Amino acid sequence: MDLSFYILGLLGVTATAIVLVIGLGSFGKGGAFHRKHSNTLMRLRLLFQFIAVVLLLIFMYLRQGA
Repeated sequence: MDLSFYILGLLGVTATAIVLVIGLGSFGKGGAFHRKHSNTLMRLRLLFQFIAVVLLLIFMYLRQGA
C-alpha cells in the first residue's frame, strides 16, 4: 500500500519536471505561447509540486509504521 504512494510521488515529481522544462523553454523562446501560457504553466507546476510533496510525505509517514 505505501509503495503506491511512493510511485505516485515519483510520477508527481516527473510531471513537475516536465512542466518546469516546458515553462523554461517557453520563457527562453518567448513569443505568443509564452505570453498566453506562462501563468498557467507556473500554476500547474506548483500544483504538481504540492501533490508530489504530499504523496511523498504520506509514503514516509506510512513507512515509519505510525
